[in-house]
Amino acid sequence: MVRVKIWGSLRPLADGQSEIELEARTFKEVLDQLGARYPALRPQIKRGVSMALNGRIYREAWFTKIPPESEVVLMPYMAGG
Repeated sequence: MVRVKIWGSLRPLADGQSEIELEARTFKEVLDQLGARYPALRPQIKRGVSMALNGRIYREAWFTKIPPESEVVLMPYMAGG
């Protein structure tokens, strides 16, 4: 089971949920399940989101493995510079 925390402006798109539990092994599976469960999230996911796995931020790392009992944070896309 993976706990997914929903941050900031994404939370209203997930029916106000701040944390969701999913069975997922990769970031892609997390995003696919979130998009299926919360259709309002789909456009934002398509535009791009950032995800953190146990405190490390990733972007476009679709097939990053997620160990069981991990904490995943879904955030609006974070641009660096």
